[in-house]
Parts: sequence; C-alpha cells; structure tokens
Amino acid sequence: MILFHNDYSEGCHEKVLTALVKTNMEQTPGYSEDNYCAQAAEKIRKCCGREDLAVHFLVGGTQANLTVIAAGLRPHQGVLGADSAHVNVHETGAIEATGHKVLWLPSVNGKIEAKQVSDYMAAHWADPSFEHTVQPGMVYISSPTEWGTLYSRPELEELSRVCRENGLYLFLDGARMGYGLMAQDNDVTLADLANLCDVFYIGGTKVGALFGEAVVISNPALAKDFRYVMKQRGGMLAKGRLLGVQFDALFEDDLYFKVSAHADAMAEKLRDTFSRLGYSFFMPPQTNQLFPILPAKVREYLGQTYTFIEMDQIDADNRVCRFCTSWATKEENVDALCRDLEIITERS
Repeated sequence: MILFHNDYSEGCHEKVLTALVKTNMEQTPGYSEDNYCAQAAEKIRKCCGREDLAVHFLVGGTQANLTVIAAGLRPHQGVLGADSAHVNVHETGAIEATGHKVLWLPSVNGKIEAKQVSDYMAAHWADPSFEHTVQPGMVYISSPTEWGTLYSRPELEELSRVCRENGLYLFLDGARMGYGLMAQDNDVTLADLANLCDVFYIGGTKVGALFGEAVVISNPALAKDFRYVMKQRGGMLAKGRLLGVQFDALFEDDLYFKVSAHADAMAEKLRDTFSRLGYSFFMPPQTNQLFPILPAKVREYLGQTYTFIEMDQIDADNRVCRFCTSWATKEENVDALCRDLEIITERS
C-alpha cells in the first residue's frame, strides 16, 4: 500500500538522521541545556527576526499544546478555539485533564474570527453571574488548520489586536507550520507570528523530524517559569539534545522550508488532477491536506492501492476524503495516484 492518510508515516529526513547518528556518542548536559539546543534556538530566533524570544523543545504536539495552555491559564480560566480545533476534538481531553476547559466557537473553513472572540468576551463580562462561568484566558488557533486552511496576515492581525485588548494570550499551533509557510496562498512569515502571537510552535514531527516541536514564546509573562511547567507536565526530556540536534539540522540551509515546499508541490499536483477530472473539494485546498469529495466507486478502487481517510458523508454515494502529502512523499507515488484516478474516472 502507498500511504496518503497522514504526513508522519516516515521516520525523518536523512540529514536529520545523519546528525543524530553523528552526535550519538557525544556527552552533553541533559534537559535541553546543551549546545545543540542553544544553536537550534538561535537559528529559530534569527528566522523570526527577534533575539528576545524564548525557545523550548518538546516531544510532540499534544504535549506542546497542553503544556503551553497549562502555563498560560489560571485555575478558573479556559481556552477559546474553533469547534474543529485539535485540542477540542483530537486530544482525548488532554486540555481538560490539566484542569482547563476548551471553550469552542463555530468555525468556517476551520477558522475563527476576531469578532467572535470579542463578542464572546463581551457576553462573558455582561453576564451578571460571570464568576460562575469559565473565564477565557487564551485563544488557540492552528495554521494550517485541521482542514488544511490558512489564516491570512490581516486575520491574524485582527485576532492579535482583539486578544491584546481583552488580556488574552494568542497561541498558534504550528504542527504543520512549514506546509503553511511555503503555501502559494500564504502571506504570513515567522517574523509576523513572533510579533502577532504570544506563543506558537514550529512542528517538526510532521515536517522532517523524527519527533519534536519547538515552542517559541514572545510574551515575557508566559516565558517566566515555563520550564517549571514543562517539567511538571512531563515535557522536559532528559536527553533533550535529541530535539536540539534535529531542529539544528532542520534550520540549517533552509532545510525545513525546502522539505515543506516539496510537500506543497506534491499536493498541488494532486489537487490539479482532482480539479481537472471534475472533483470538488470540501475545503479550499491550500496546503498539504486535500479534502476531495469522492463517490464510492472511486474510493473503493483507490483503496486497493492507497490509504486515505474517509470522513464526512455528503450523500448516499459521496464522502469527503483526506489525502496528505509530506516532506517525504515521492513524486512517483503521486503520479501513480493521479493515473489511477484518471483510470477510475474514465470508467465511471
């Protein structure tokens, strides 16, 4: 089988693996206090255009999300996010397990708007019994979203403004950040994120690393004592240098951006084939995740050779399907999928 159901099926980029092997027997301090973590953090600061950023390395996305949210909220506070947000639907109550509620908002194309946040805050404070309800303390977004869509710079600017006016942290989940940064429709840079968000993370697990995410904090209030929370939440890896080595390699010679651009190019090739053959998309295709609507006959035929995720049922015959490309996707596999799609479409 050829796998298109996620973007983390392979191990890591060969340059990351080479770096891990090369440094394997070196003796370094633990808990990310080694030179590799320091070098990787400095490279990330340089890409963001700010030397005052705190950079911390954690093993995975769920761990990064729960650690950041737990660090930013007081016991009576919750986090606002889209109904489709990863922290709301795909993390088994990990945020609630930290003692904080996810306060979800209805989304369009996986995104929430600044006005929704301001309206929610106004309604909260206008309620005479506000002290009996969970107080929002943070806004969580992801870009790309769970639906592969992107926040534009104006949208982020408005969200940032509203968050600052209401005393809310703005946290951006960047598990697939590379694929967003290199997308054709993207107008946001790492420097923009550093200036508009209080905290975000750069995903490595899905973008060329064996595992790991780099949490970047621009707000000093959130940066204070963050390592205490990392330790308490199980996020302080004893062999932390394994994370530093990987991100040091990914941010050498723009490797992170190059492998991300490859994934997007493969997705564009597949997107163009779906479109040319007359298939529509449930969500606007912008990054490495595609959500075409396919009839049963096409799904059954492709399912003999390729893996993909079947999602929402549109009608008796058609379903939304998710196809993912990644940093490691082979063009020959994309070409084969395109050919088979043409074959079954002609038969249908």
